[in-house]
Amino acid sequence: MTCITRRTLGGLLAGLVAGSAARASGTLPFPAGKPILTISGRITRTNEGESAIFDRPMLESLEQAGFQTTTPWYNGPVRFEGVKMTSLMDAVGATGSTIMAVALNDYTTELPMSDFEKHGAILAIKRDGIYMPVRDKGPLFIVYPYDSSAELKSQQFYSRSAWQVAKLVIK
Repeated sequence: MTCITRRTLGGLLAGLVAGSAARASGTLPFPAGKPILTISGRITRTNEGESAIFDRPMLESLEQAGFQTTTPWYNGPVRFEGVKMTSLMDAVGATGSTIMAVALNDYTTELPMSDFEKHGAILAIKRDGIYMPVRDKGPLFIVYPYDSSAELKSQQFYSRSAWQVAKLVIK
């Protein structure tokens, strides 16, 4: 084996070991595009300091879900599509019980993490098949399948449905 080949092989092995160590320590890949969501607080997997930042493709790589439902904000039934909140919480290793959602305009609301499994909440990226712009509750909107249960058609759950979500703080 030549010196160059040994160095190349050594570099490749070092890279593989470093990559494995990063995955084991709980790091996420860094977004290639413009970040649209920052998650902080009680999480075990990060990619920037003590936070996890996501661009749209990263969110779309997680388990997706969709449903059609009526809401107090739109006329008639609307179809929402996006990442399952349970999948997003798993991706960052969330260990808390409550989430504070922070919107682009600094509006905040708190919601229990138990809602995600119990009610199937999603972080919607699309409404009726189209990416949601900021001027229409985008780019991210926490929504519930309101029509699936009378319990969800209440102010309690409507107030948990934050739009223009930019940050999630796990408590």
